[in-house]
Amino acid sequence: MARIPLLQLSGISLGFGGDPVFAQLDLVIQPGDRLALVGRNGSGKSTLMKVMAGLVEADAGSVVVTPGSSVGYMEQHPDMAGFATLGDYAASGLDPGEMYRVERAGEGLKFDPDRPVATASGGERRRAALAKLMGEAPDLMLLDEPTNHLDIEAIQWLERELSATRAAYVMISHDRAFLRALSRATLWIDRGVVRRQDKGFDAFEAWRDTLWEEEDMQRHKLNRLIKSEARWAVEGISARRKRNQGRVRALQDLRAERASQIRRQGTADLALSSGGKSGKKVIDAEGISKAFGDTEIVRNFTLNVQRGDRIAFVGPNGVGKTTLLKMLLGEIAPDSGQVRLGTNLEVAVFDQARAQLDPDMTLWDSLTGDADMRVSGRADQVMVRGAPRHVVGYLKDFLFDEAQARAPVRSLSGGEKARLLLARLMARQSNLLVMDEPTNDLDVETLDLLQELLDDYDGTVLLVSHDRDFLDRVATATVAMEGDGRATLYAGGWSDYMSQRGSRPESTESKSKPAKAKAQKPASSKSGLSFTEKHRLEALPGEIERLEAEIAKLEHLMTDPELYAREPAKFRKATEALVARQSKLAASEEEWLHLEEKAGG
Repeated sequence: MARIPLLQLSGISLGFGGDPVFAQLDLVIQPGDRLALVGRNGSGKSTLMKVMAGLVEADAGSVVVTPGSSVGYMEQHPDMAGFATLGDYAASGLDPGEMYRVERAGEGLKFDPDRPVATASGGERRRAALAKLMGEAPDLMLLDEPTNHLDIEAIQWLERELSATRAAYVMISHDRAFLRALSRATLWIDRGVVRRQDKGFDAFEAWRDTLWEEEDMQRHKLNRLIKSEARWAVEGISARRKRNQGRVRALQDLRAERASQIRRQGTADLALSSGGKSGKKVIDAEGISKAFGDTEIVRNFTLNVQRGDRIAFVGPNGVGKTTLLKMLLGEIAPDSGQVRLGTNLEVAVFDQARAQLDPDMTLWDSLTGDADMRVSGRADQVMVRGAPRHVVGYLKDFLFDEAQARAPVRSLSGGEKARLLLARLMARQSNLLVMDEPTNDLDVETLDLLQELLDDYDGTVLLVSHDRDFLDRVATATVAMEGDGRATLYAGGWSDYMSQRGSRPESTESKSKPAKAKAQKPASSKSGLSFTEKHRLEALPGEIERLEAEIAKLEHLMTDPELYAREPAKFRKATEALVARQSKLAASEEEWLHLEEKAGG
């Protein structure tokens, strides 16, 4: 017996004065569906979710919610006008008997119900909106970036809640680990078309790449057919004019078909340039402590940062990660201990609050108004890694079109603001990159590029993030800040930290003693390897496998004989990437062989 759907979209078409966002879209949401809604920034994910929620009316088509079913929507920017506190907003519309769900969600999501709306941050407002949705407990939950501004503990709490619920949900998120853990099917928006695969997000990238390869093959065949028919037309049309008008019309139809095809949007042209090399020792923090009143941020903490390190800082919101970063950079003095900075440092900072962006400035002025980027005497050019670039051309590298160049920053989405901040950051030369929550609002493809960029960056990286997958991909060491001044250094990324930390309970003894945060290095094992070497030996096979897959992908790309003529810049970048990865693979294999021999003997 067929199930009755919760929500059905039929023939949905929508545009905002330009190209249609959707055309003749059909979509069915069934009870129990757990859908990841994915697509590039600007592809229409949030718009589609608002259509499902009934907040945006389509130009054509129908949205039908099955009688007796309820749909709840958690938006990115909730309207809290008329509410005094976050708790008042979260409880609005609920019966007293349902309040326990809001209180439970508030504890799990760590939001203060007594916080006045007027002083609440964007992150606190979003947590209140999520708690309100959890309290309403609808049959279908529409979750637009629910993990933004949540720390890892809150994200894991939300994962457990969504895993246990009987409700259906559709979720937009950049957090791969979150999507992998929860999704059972995937909706992919690509150039106005929504496709569904009844597999979780884990299978998405392979599915997407297969569809794109098939599309490229069909486009290649169409181009060959057009060339063949055009050659026939030029060579013999005059002798066969009367008999072959149908064939001429068919050629015109083929050309019209090609013209109507919507090209895939390219990827952002991200690049980082290291300045002069810093000294081998970048930061030397010895026994530093800091407290604000009765709140200890860090106690007796020691950290030695070497050139080339990628160190992640993790912990609950409000534990002091940003404060510790500022102490390590010399911007805030410790109460005790000392911080020594290395020589020849050129620092670039990605700010989680986006404070470097003035909402009333245009994108153009955001770049040309930066003293470090300004080209003397030229109002239309910016200095990018030592060379002048036209401001519009540089913005196009980050997927902004010419019309957006004169638009105000406030008109941008969260993902677009993140890309603009990356554009400012990547114009500078640096050898110490500080990234405070860089992953918020970026789409999966841009996150992939950013990860590759950091892999190839010659300098040192200090990173704060709640994206577990990104931490695993980037970090070589993790500083875990656990409150009460405790900070501990672990080798590797998030998964390595969790593996080394285990599930040990916090004893009162550990809380009362000063915590000196040296790297966790137990005595060498019988194999003769140190702790770090053992961890590295275990990690290398996965790294080698990843490099081999990337090399195979690049080699496949370069088998296209027309790539050089069609996209010489892409061909050059692919060639450079291939050489770099082949070199990296050889070094990784050599390192694995050395460690394997040492372990055996």
